[in-house]
Amino acid sequence: MATPDEVQDYRRRGWTVAETTNGVCLITDEQVAAVELTGDLAAGVRRYLRANNLSGPVIEIPGAQRREIHLVVGVAKAAMAIEALRGAGATVHTDGASIPLPPTRLSTGSARWDISPAEARWVPPVVALAAALRATAPSRTARLTEVAC
Repeated sequence: MATPDEVQDYRRRGWTVAETTNGVCLITDEQVAAVELTGDLAAGVRRYLRANNLSGPVIEIPGAQRREIHLVVGVAKAAMAIEALRGAGATVHTDGASIPLPPTRLSTGSARWDISPAEARWVPPVVALAAALRATAPSRTARLTEVAC
């Protein structure tokens, strides 16, 4: 269960949060949204963001397959980026979706910060995650190997 100080910190950041019997949830809105990635997609995006100093807060969800939820801003003017993320297999949480904030208890364990808001230098725009996905997605690594003459 989140402490009152943790809940207050989330609210000080301008996040809408709801307390539940299992913990605290972020309610996505025009200020903050979330992009959920799994497996190799999550690993590639995470490496790209870290290598380029673009990482923001990331929630790790326990389970058989790694799931990460990246908090993002700027979804109101990023319809193409959101479409690209969804097309590649990401789940984009917007418009009142509920995101478990650490240390919320889930059926598979407790959510935890992979990168906490205090460790992150910012909350990146959703277009940064779309760019990371585009740069690391397997379908984008295939290159032209011969030139037609």
